[in-house]
Amino acid sequence: MSELPPCPECQSSYVYEDGGLLICPECAHEWAKDASEVAGDAATVRDSNGTELKDGDTISVIKDLKVKGSSSVVKVGTKVKNIRLVDGDHDIDCKIPGIGQMGLKSEFVKKVAE
Repeated sequence: MSELPPCPECQSSYVYEDGGLLICPECAHEWAKDASEVAGDAATVRDSNGTELKDGDTISVIKDLKVKGSSSVVKVGTKVKNIRLVDGDHDIDCKIPGIGQMGLKSEFVKKVAE
């Protein structure tokens, strides 16, 4: 029988395996067998083409985006410089010319070669 690691939340030794997950019955915490694989996915933000994005990159919008609470629209091809990556429902914080501070999802942008 293989030795399973203790729960990272409560250090319980009663961890069991369910498919690709390890589960703690005491605190109900679930995590992947290979925790390094999950951590790598969370830290990487990719654009619509699969290119990795980093802080300070320049991006281009690939679809007209309506601005919530306003009649403004971010047009296709709008270039945004010096982005900042964040956690949350929107991956990118940036300042769009003519509109101002905004949060964008990485699926609607592509990286521009500088």
